[in-house]
Amino acid sequence: MERGGKTIDEAFRASAARWPETAFLIAPAEGGGAPHETSYGEAAEIVSRWAGLLEAAGYGHGHRVAMLVGNRPEFLLLKLALARIGASMVPVNPDYRPAELAYLLEDSGADLAISEASRRALMEAGVAEARVKPAIAILEEMEAGLPAASRPAPLPGGPKPESEASLLYTSGTTGRPKGCILSHETELMYGESYLMMPDPIRLRHGDRVLNPLPLFHANAGVICFHGLMQAGAAHVIPPRFSMTTWWRDIRDTEATLFHYLGVVMSVIMAEKEAGRGDVGKLRAALGAGIEPALHAPFEERFGIPAVECWGMTEMCRAIFIAEEPRLIHTRAIGRGRPGLECRIVDREDREVPRGAPGELVIRHSEATPRRGFFSGYLNKPEATEEAWRGGWFHTGDTMSMDESGMIYFIDRSKNIIRRSGENIAAAEVENCLFEDARVSAVACIAAPDEVREEEVMACIVLKPGAAPDEATARSLFDHAFRRISFFKAPGWIRFMDELPVTGTQKVVKHRIFAEGEDPRRGAFDFRGLKKRG
Repeated sequence: MERGGKTIDEAFRASAARWPETAFLIAPAEGGGAPHETSYGEAAEIVSRWAGLLEAAGYGHGHRVAMLVGNRPEFLLLKLALARIGASMVPVNPDYRPAELAYLLEDSGADLAISEASRRALMEAGVAEARVKPAIAILEEMEAGLPAASRPAPLPGGPKPESEASLLYTSGTTGRPKGCILSHETELMYGESYLMMPDPIRLRHGDRVLNPLPLFHANAGVICFHGLMQAGAAHVIPPRFSMTTWWRDIRDTEATLFHYLGVVMSVIMAEKEAGRGDVGKLRAALGAGIEPALHAPFEERFGIPAVECWGMTEMCRAIFIAEEPRLIHTRAIGRGRPGLECRIVDREDREVPRGAPGELVIRHSEATPRRGFFSGYLNKPEATEEAWRGGWFHTGDTMSMDESGMIYFIDRSKNIIRRSGENIAAAEVENCLFEDARVSAVACIAAPDEVREEEVMACIVLKPGAAPDEATARSLFDHAFRRISFFKAPGWIRFMDELPVTGTQKVVKHRIFAEGEDPRRGAFDFRGLKKRG
């Protein structure tokens, strides 16, 4: 497909003209009942009005606007208004602390900060701590006018396909987040990759896609949004993922598809009452990271396929596996394609043999390697070039590729545990432990070991009723010892009340324990049992 060569506003205007009466943005009603729907035509009127307000206050091509707004249609309407005038949206994670927000404001050089009323205090605290002091506007009060821009628009004319459309900050395990610059063309190409997917995921005019993931991330706010916009489909936007309202929202909004992450599927499967009678008009789910132990049971229980894909902020032109066989007993994510070339390499960037683990590196093509990718990390040219060394983008994810070109996800590279010279993928151990019905959540990390360099530690949240005692820990160890190589079994098991997660419900491993805290304290030690059988 790869049409490209357009601005976001040009794509939106074309969709609004073609489908003015079609539902575009849908917000489930609090407490159930008829949802609030905004059609493409109604959205076009709001976008025009808000773009006019921004221009009247002096904002335009090249300005950056930090936006602290939760999951609601206004987020996307404001995104479109900013795109029309050529300003870049800088979404703010609502879970930020003031110091984190201050860093974002400083690093981005934000010209304006827009907050919804309920988060005004956080925005004010962030601006107070920042050396950059953008004016603050409240979303619900915008119609009365915006504070004037403190400088003229930095760039001449209107936006172009290569203009910056958004600046998305990635969450790193260490150090400060990096701002990923996404152009208008890149964002639209992200959405077009959604349109490439075959049935049952293939988007159709009038589809209603429930995406409970945060709009400040690339999944919901870019790839899903632009795919739906270009297909004449509707974006169903719940405030957050909630099992309490999940099936009700699917029924009330008449959702035809939903998005997930692995943890979302775990929560859905833990709720024992729901079944095929609750799926309504759903025909499929699309996401990443479902545990292989849950994949087939989910499809059998609900009667719809869960299609796996892979992407990242820097390159969300998704790899996906929608055609049969989908290999749902594995972590298969799909194959490369024209316009998205893939290799698996070692630490010296040499291609590894088929079936061997290595880092996934990707590019558009030899002639235009960076087309459809992010434009770079803001203020970090060295990091950008390091990621692109050798003309391939280095994803940091450990994967393998079989003889057919099928790619299998193994783990994030930062989640590799090195024990006595053996590289152990934390995700493999986690999946094994997750097979036990008593396990609600699990994260495996590297614990220090005086002899073996590192040892596998499993941090486990048990389901209600399971005893967090040595007998339970031993049975979990025995299960892993039986299922995977002896050196991969957890040498330490520690039971936790909860695990820290991001807004997308990904476990933040570096926050499980405080700096300087010994994670082994209070854990059960099974290192002595890890012997070759």
